Amino acid sequence: MLNRVAVLSDIHGVLPALEAVLAEPDVSNADHIVLTGDITAGPQPAQVLDLLTSLGDRVLWISGNADRELLEYRRGQRETIPDPIAPWAAEQLREDHLDLLSSLPRTLSLSVNGLGKVLFCHATPRDDEEVVLVDSRLDRWEEVFDGLEADIRTVVCGHTHMPFVRLAHGRLVINPGSIGMPYGRTGAHWALLGPGVELRTTHFDLQAAATQLSQDSSYPDITEWADYFLHARATDADALTAFAPRDGRDHSP
Repeated sequence: MLNRVAVLSDIHGVLPALEAVLAEPDVSNADHIVLTGDITAGPQPAQVLDLLTSLGDRVLWISGNADRELLEYRRGQRETIPDPIAPWAAEQLREDHLDLLSSLPRTLSLSVNGLGKVLFCHATPRDDEEVVLVDSRLDRWEEVFDGLEADIRTVVCGHTHMPFVRLAHGRLVINPGSIGMPYGRTGAHWALLGPGVELRTTHFDLQAAATQLSQDSSYPDITEWADYFLHARATDADALTAFAPRDGRDHSP
């Protein structure tokens, strides 16, 4: 039974945001750091992977859809990726990075003090790009929970870059938000589990981070990318409007 687990999701290759969160005492002192996917698709993919692997077995990894897409692109299993920065990011990865991404599981379970058996995933327990939101209807949550073991009472997911905690069919659902590409408000968003749930925001110098990205990343549109994502130009309302049709609500009775 673990006492404290820090959950970092959707880092998207943003090194200064990751470094700021790793410097948090509650992250440094956590029993484990769980990464719930979309680690690499961004402006500093190799640097982020190198930093995380240097932390050893304290870090527990899960693959996200963006990590899978980068791997598929490099392995010749797909010709395009919808995210404009992703093909560039894929080309920055070394073979050892690709081997790491190919080894990552889609889910993992841990027992956490106060929360019991916790299932960690990227989007939903059954799919790495399925959409569920804080206001998704209960029958949608019933769909995505189908087949889960009865003793899993807490589910942690990422993917939509917006932090929330809600109850659905007796299970606590936690989304820590995004480290590197936040929607709605600035800062690096993460969660601390055990014995309760704390949604945390780590603030860092956005201008210094933008400068670092512009200097360190060869992505052609890095200045615009850094301005848009570091400053959370997409509001939570924008994101919900974009994501909402994908959670099946338009097909509900």
